[in-house]
Amino acid sequence: MSEHDHEHNHLETAHNHDTLKLSGKKIFWVTVLNATITIAEIIGGILSGSLALLSDAVHNLSDTVAIALSYLANRIAQKPHDEKRTYGYKRAEILSAFVNATVLLALSTVLIVEAIKRWQSPENIDGILMIIVASIGLVANFISVFLLEKDSHENLNIKSSYLHLISDTVSSIGVLVGGIAIQLWNVVWIDPLITVLISLYIIRETWHVIRKTVEILMQSSAPLDYEAIKIDIEKIDKVKNLHHVHSWMTNEKTIYFEAHVDMEDMPLSEVETIYDKIEHLLLEHYGICHVTLQAEVDKCCDKRLFKI
Repeated sequence: MSEHDHEHNHLETAHNHDTLKLSGKKIFWVTVLNATITIAEIIGGILSGSLALLSDAVHNLSDTVAIALSYLANRIAQKPHDEKRTYGYKRAEILSAFVNATVLLALSTVLIVEAIKRWQSPENIDGILMIIVASIGLVANFISVFLLEKDSHENLNIKSSYLHLISDTVSSIGVLVGGIAIQLWNVVWIDPLITVLISLYIIRETWHVIRKTVEILMQSSAPLDYEAIKIDIEKIDKVKNLHHVHSWMTNEKTIYFEAHVDMEDMPLSEVETIYDKIEHLLLEHYGICHVTLQAEVDKCCDKRLFKI
């Protein structure tokens, strides 16, 4: 067995640490702003009778929790490997995403049920209060988007939060337009309609997250072109066959790869050189930075790519 990615991992960790340090204060203020919007919309939704404001509050709450949990989990994920967790703490990000998405799925379902009830039994809504609270939310979302815009180009985690905030801004515009329509034309049915639309959007987004996190937690194979990998590795001089491949992910970016490599009979020093070529290939062309290889000389009878 051999693993030669220590230097790459060190550089990757150092880069992540610098980016987190750069973005930490901004994420704190974005979290505070979103928490403020959420509280204002919950109070405003209750006082005005607007279910759309409450659904938008859930939307903002989701992003507030997602940003805070994502940042906290990302910091935990930077902890070094130890005897208890030899693969490190990167799954903390996946666990936080799974919990957050599951809760949101349940809340959105409840809101849709309430919206249906509201359609059947319409209630009076204070359009003015709805407009005021939605406007506050819209301004705060614009500020949050501005704070994260620069860092979103440097860090995928921050980019994810940035895209969520853009969706918050769009949803706040929808609630604002709904409030204006209710105030001007008393079309109270638009309130449950906006609620359903926002809830369906949240359900769609959270379902993608749940499906991806379950795949990672179940150690499903990483989404790679395995046939192409086999062809590329077998082009390397003195490599005869690649077989018994396994791959998995600890989070959405970190891929682990292990395989048996059938080679010509040669000194161990030459095997190490071939290892280096394979690992460089996998890193540069497939983004795989954790590689474990087992060299063989006509050992396995079954040389299929995946052992069943």
